[in-house]
Amino acid sequence: MRIGVYSLIISGWSSNSAYTLLGRLRSIAQTISYEVCIVLVIIFYLFITLRFNLIDFLKFQVYLNFFYFNIVLTFVILIIFLAETNRTPFNFAEGESELVSGFNTEYGGGRFALIFLSEYSSILFLRSLFCIIFLYNSIYYFLFFIKVVFISFLFV
Repeated sequence: MRIGVYSLIISGWSSNSAYTLLGRLRSIAQTISYEVCIVLVIIFYLFITLRFNLIDFLKFQVYLNFFYFNIVLTFVILIIFLAETNRTPFNFAEGESELVSGFNTEYGGGRFALIFLSEYSSILFLRSLFCIIFLYNSIYYFLFFIKVVFISFLFV
């Protein structure tokens, strides 16, 4: 998941602006710090299932639903996913004393569109990962997609 850090470093460095570089460095520190918490919570559930396959998470939840198994960790991972995607309480990548919206003022056109597409695709990816791991459902059912859209709508 953290291959996106390299694009953040390059976009902040190539803009030739000190404020954009500071915003990108702050964003990199934020994503790396929350990544450790994500790994610790996921490792807890990997020890339970003893598998790395996400389909096995779905099969295991027939016997034990992870949402109800440890509801505290479910909400912790939900908050961590919220912080990972830079949503409202955790959007301190751009400081108030700096530029209004960081890289939004530096990049325009196609590069701006690609940055925002990558942000919202990461939102959809993390929400679908949350639905697979914590909300028991088969990936082929229509209800799975409704849950992903509902959780994405909740956080956007």
